[in-house]
Amino acid sequence: MSAQRAITQAEASPRALQDALQGALQRALQGALQEAAQGASQEAAQPASKNASDKPAGSATDAAPDEAPPRAQAAAPQRRVSLGSLLTATARRHPDRIAVVDPADKPDWSDRPAITWTYAAAAEIVERLARGLRSWRLPPGSRIGLCLPGSAESALAILAVEAAGHVACLLPVSWDEEHLLTAAQNVALSAVLTQARLGSAAPAQRLCNVAARYFGLRYLAAFGPDVPDGVINLDRFVLDGPAGEPTGPAPEAAGLISFVGGDPERPVYRSGESVVAAAAAHLVAMRVAPAERILSLIAPHDLRGLATGLAAALVAGASLETLPLFDGAAFAAALRRPGPTHLVAPAFLEKNLAGRDMPADLRSVALVHRAPTRLPGRSRAVGLPQSLRLDTVVDTIVFDETALLSGRRGTSGDLSLVLGKPERLSLPATLMALRHGPDGRLAFRGQACTVKALQRGNRPDVPDSAWRETSYAPVLFAGLGTAIETVETPDSTASPENFAPA
Repeated sequence: MSAQRAITQAEASPRALQDALQGALQRALQGALQEAAQGASQEAAQPASKNASDKPAGSATDAAPDEAPPRAQAAAPQRRVSLGSLLTATARRHPDRIAVVDPADKPDWSDRPAITWTYAAAAEIVERLARGLRSWRLPPGSRIGLCLPGSAESALAILAVEAAGHVACLLPVSWDEEHLLTAAQNVALSAVLTQARLGSAAPAQRLCNVAARYFGLRYLAAFGPDVPDGVINLDRFVLDGPAGEPTGPAPEAAGLISFVGGDPERPVYRSGESVVAAAAAHLVAMRVAPAERILSLIAPHDLRGLATGLAAALVAGASLETLPLFDGAAFAAALRRPGPTHLVAPAFLEKNLAGRDMPADLRSVALVHRAPTRLPGRSRAVGLPQSLRLDTVVDTIVFDETALLSGRRGTSGDLSLVLGKPERLSLPATLMALRHGPDGRLAFRGQACTVKALQRGNRPDVPDSAWRETSYAPVLFAGLGTAIETVETPDSTASPENFAPA
């Protein structure tokens, strides 16, 4: 059973949904998700498709069988799961389902129209972009920077770079020229995709200045009108690019790079499988069903924005709408639009949301905290006040770029309980495990936490099964976590433990 199908079939009971989804995630780590991605193209037309009409509408992974596959099949080579494979799989089974929605005010700050993309249309544009990127004279696995806001172009560009077999490097669009130059040098960028205009800013021109100072930047391309001279126009790139079915097998996805705390001196690498696993772990608490909508106020510039937004939507077979530039009126209008909605917002907005009338279609609110942080006070007794009067609040804590921990408030997965006793984390250990170190610091292990710091030169890699220690420890009161604090260690200024060649 896939993660998407588990959500669909277990709607009647929250506990049943969680149990079903956890089981599905564990099987996904053993290869079920990979089989699902393949099954949408050829295997899905075989025995599993006989029952497809009897199953509830989910995503392309609905056809995965409930039972474990025979040993002979399990031993067969399988294609790695990636964000692009999930997009393609859903596009084949549900081509008219909405994938990405642009904010209505997009023309005001980008001079570009607001477009609603179906899964089929998004898959076609991603393939056009990927073919164009593969035509560039870059070796497989090259680092391509993405300096884009959280609009549809950002989502499509991430998927296109992955489909082209390159490494997407997430560059915050708010960075100035010096930050961009430092990042380009540290990760050896070969190309950058950006946007001509963002409000009063001109990211493409800013990157032209970077390219003049860093000669390793061979290609610079931008979406939008008034693209500067010497910059490839990505709109024409897409419209005039090749279409149709690929002529050969697509290259393997090469993962992505993000930056710890928005520091261009601290890049980290994460595989595509790890991104999918982080999103799947988040969905256990978030419970997004196929065809529902994720409305996010966090751009996909790092793990917190990617795992709670684009990756979560693709794993669940849901729709994604991101508001890159926050505007109160635009947010209120987006929130009121009909349809089951899951809101993702920075944790500091909880006070603004508290006491307000929420739409009846609002299924959950994920409040995203960055460690160190203080958890809001809450009561688990019926009838007592909460800071946000909603019984579907999900707290999500991001520990730098190492891990993203989510728990539904007021349940057995409440993060205050999990931080006090890590054994309460009800996830498959192969997906995510949590422990307290001897000095109280939290450490993570599992596919959702597999991340490597990038440094110049080659160093031995720590195995994926090793514990990743953080610099954070929970503050406990009566066995419950009330906050996350930074713990200074003697070697806190030393080089990171995990390395990968730059």
